[in-house]
Amino acid sequence: MAETKITANDNGPLVINGEIELIDGAGNRIETKQATYLCRCGQSSNKPFCNGAHRTANFESAVRA
Repeated sequence: MAETKITANDNGPLVINGEIELIDGAGNRIETKQATYLCRCGQSSNKPFCNGAHRTANFESAVRA
């Protein structure tokens, strides 16, 4: 099993568990934690991270393999 796991939560963020390196558009490293929550709804005021705005934005997405 992989050391890093990415979960697409229903109607919520991508949750990344494990070590990652996150780089911005200018090539700068963005600090992450052991669990990183990335916005999928586009409404977060803390992009690229999720701040829970998907709840009030009525974001809907249920990813299935």
